[in-house]
Amino acid sequence: MKTHTDKEQHYFRNLIELSLDSMVMISSEGLIIDMNKVLPKITGYSRDQLLNTNFSSYFTDQLTAKEMYHHVLIKGFLYDYPLTLKNKKGVLTDVLCNASVYKDYDSSILGVIAVVRQASEKKLYTELQAANQKLTFQNEEKKKRAAELVIANKELLLQNEKKEKRAADLGIANEELETLSFSETSAAQYSRSLIEASLDPLVTISAEGKILDVNEASITVTGVKREKLIGTNFSHYFTEPEKAKKGYEKVFDKGFVADYPLTIKGKNGKLTDVLYNASVYKDDKGNVLGVFAAARDVTGQKLLSKYSLSLIEASLDPLVTINTEGKITDMNQATVRITGLARKKLKGTDFFDYFTEPQKAQEVYQQVFAQGSVADSPLTVRHVDGKLTDVLFNGSVYTDDNDHVLGVVIVARDVTDQNRIATELLEAKIAAELATKIAEDAQLKAERATLVAENAVKAKQQFLSNMSHEIRTPMNAIIGFTKVVLKTELSAKQKEYLTAIKMSGDTLIVLINDILDLAKVDAGKMVFEQTPFKLRSSISVMLHLFEVKIHERNLTLVNEYDERIPEVLLGDSVRLHQIIMNLVSNAVKFTTEGTITVSVLMLSEDDEKVTIQFDVKDTGIGIDKYKLNNIFDDFQQATSGTSRLYGGTGLGLAIVKQLIEPQGGSIEVTSTLGVGSTFSFVLTFLKTNEDAISDSEVVELGAQLKQIRVLVVEDIPINQLLMKTLLDDFGFERDIAENGKIAVEKIHTMEYDIILMDLQMPIMNGFAATEYIRNTMHSNIPIIALTADVTTVDLAKCKAVGMNDYIAKPVDERLLYTKIMNLVKKPKKPYIDPEGLNTKESCINLEYLNKRTKSNPKLMMEMISLYLEQTPPLVKVMNKSYMDEDWENLYSAVHKMIPSFSLMGIDLDYENKARVIQEYANMQQQSGEIPELVLQLDNVCTQACKELEQEMNKLEILANEN
Repeated sequence: MKTHTDKEQHYFRNLIELSLDSMVMISSEGLIIDMNKVLPKITGYSRDQLLNTNFSSYFTDQLTAKEMYHHVLIKGFLYDYPLTLKNKKGVLTDVLCNASVYKDYDSSILGVIAVVRQASEKKLYTELQAANQKLTFQNEEKKKRAAELVIANKELLLQNEKKEKRAADLGIANEELETLSFSETSAAQYSRSLIEASLDPLVTISAEGKILDVNEASITVTGVKREKLIGTNFSHYFTEPEKAKKGYEKVFDKGFVADYPLTIKGKNGKLTDVLYNASVYKDDKGNVLGVFAAARDVTGQKLLSKYSLSLIEASLDPLVTINTEGKITDMNQATVRITGLARKKLKGTDFFDYFTEPQKAQEVYQQVFAQGSVADSPLTVRHVDGKLTDVLFNGSVYTDDNDHVLGVVIVARDVTDQNRIATELLEAKIAAELATKIAEDAQLKAERATLVAENAVKAKQQFLSNMSHEIRTPMNAIIGFTKVVLKTELSAKQKEYLTAIKMSGDTLIVLINDILDLAKVDAGKMVFEQTPFKLRSSISVMLHLFEVKIHERNLTLVNEYDERIPEVLLGDSVRLHQIIMNLVSNAVKFTTEGTITVSVLMLSEDDEKVTIQFDVKDTGIGIDKYKLNNIFDDFQQATSGTSRLYGGTGLGLAIVKQLIEPQGGSIEVTSTLGVGSTFSFVLTFLKTNEDAISDSEVVELGAQLKQIRVLVVEDIPINQLLMKTLLDDFGFERDIAENGKIAVEKIHTMEYDIILMDLQMPIMNGFAATEYIRNTMHSNIPIIALTADVTTVDLAKCKAVGMNDYIAKPVDERLLYTKIMNLVKKPKKPYIDPEGLNTKESCINLEYLNKRTKSNPKLMMEMISLYLEQTPPLVKVMNKSYMDEDWENLYSAVHKMIPSFSLMGIDLDYENKARVIQEYANMQQQSGEIPELVLQLDNVCTQACKELEQEMNKLEILANEN
């Protein structure tokens, strides 16, 4: 049985204590039974306090520490196991544990030997990686340098892998230590295991500088086997042998040496930077026997140091370190550039000397010492050539391992450009505000001018509207009764006189129509329909109207039609008739002999549309070249004598142009004085598979339709008489009501097949009467509007209240007959009241508004007026936005409507429906639910407006009484 001498045990103990890592021996129960002097130092507890305590109790995660210990007992070894050690003061230290079991001679496991190394290097490396990523974004020009640093990082990783392998080898080597009896040589066995467990190279050197013993780490770093190392010169394994020799000689002189830098040169040429810590070892009598040396691999630290320095130099921001006296101790190249001074001149100088405000700069770094940090402190750096740079300083203190403040690190961010931009933005903002003020003033003036113009247009429209009504009402009777009388037996002279009256009336109506059509165009009220029609037949019927006049003038009429044109097109046939009639009428008027040619030519065609050119050519008087540019202006004719010789207002061509261009078409004229003129215009029509509908077609009476009962609602007696006469000629039964109120009463007691409803009547007008018939009586009887005011008739309003059609005065008996027959023949559809809105039940409740206004009539009227002013436009925007799928405007319109619901006492259910619409609009998602909800909101807001108008009238009376 082998035994070890006290000398050997003393030798082993010195090696263990020399290790820079904490070494600890743990029993099979997990209790600390021995350690070196490093463990008490990092834990803060004495050796006696640590002995026989649980190893796991000194870590933040005790369960993980226990698992580590059990893992070693099972596998025999473990390497680089991460834990966090908590010392007596509560300070946390990240560590890596490498451990292996130790055994007796019978291979029975006695416990675990663990080497605990601080993981600060690894942590520092991780932090530097994060800093590198941040700096990479700030300075792309330094990418190449960063790439070189990544290579250094890979080399560190390779070293870590080798350390892992070495720890694994330790576990295997541990199994070979089975030759000593623990009872007799436990100290020796324990010491040797600790030595071999160390990751640092451990060497014993004789007084002559010869290697006496090494551990496995020394073999790994040199690449030389143990037997070849022992007996050789210690200094031979370094790049600087003389320096190594002086190092161990210094140990003999002083008894120890600390952090002595050397570089080991391995067998394969690999260099390893190390710091040597060494001390002499003696026998029992105090005689020096040799030197113990422990080497700490600092290659990684050097790389990290270079890495950190590279990161610092890569920064575009000036970095400066200042000691406690305010002197510059170090800086990067950015600092050199911003000051214009070399490093040597900057080092050791006062930090605050390089700023425009030295006192303020001194206060900045003093604040860092006082508070530990400073953020975004503005200063201005002065270059040696006088250039100034605005910077923001951020600084913090840096300390040693014992938390003693060594100095301050300050980073300066150049904000010169930002400050310049901010100044420019401020100046631009002031200029913009001034420009906005000027624009607002200009806009205000423009709005005032627009208001004046609009008022003038409104006055003009109102005048034309009144004149239309006043002129058409008597003309309706004149022309209507003239036609009636012409159907009776007359003498030749009577017929001649009546025909003259009718022609004069027709001429007057044409003049009125021209003026009113132009007014509608100017007011933007011209509406273009899109209905199916047959172009060929329309042209033929229209030209047929001119046959008599052309024959009277001995002219020839030629109709040229392109057979390629589709039979049925989609467009406004009425406006097309009006255009061609004006042009042909002009041609006939100004042509005394020769030919009038109307040609229709297809220019192009695709799957959806056709483009057609219409030409009206005559051999008339022609037009001077200087008049061609103005021929389409209002009240313009070729010469001043044209009106006297040929008649007319000069509005025909102006109306033609205004009818063509809004449809996307164009018109032009070519003419030669005394030779003739050609008017050409181009229009595009959509193609359709629908059948053409002709309102001008006379509908023949069926036997079952002979008994048609018509209610005429008309307030003017002469028009009543005319309508009676026309309806009697049709063979219809008729009844007369002087206003809407009487009409409603008659409908309650009598059944009618159709109603002819005048719009402008006293007591109850046609709109109110129709609305009552539809919404209150729920009747679906056909209603045709009769109006003399063709400038202001609102087709949308007619349709909104439930009218089926309209006809303008003077009434064309043929057109009237056709419209009546078309409506009577159509199957009657039951009229459905809009969702939940019955006019018998009020949809508003002003109780809340009464409370808010304390029943003040004027205040209530003001609130209601705002609602009546704001709501209809919002409803219009809501409907249009939905049709256009403009979700943003739909959301906005509904959002503005919601607050008024509760104010006007509208049922909460409609507010909820509005919010559902908002949700769909916010998601920009179409839904089958939206159309119904939009319709319901439209209906309830419309109904509310009507009821609030009635409330306004009551409140106005009440306010006047008070």
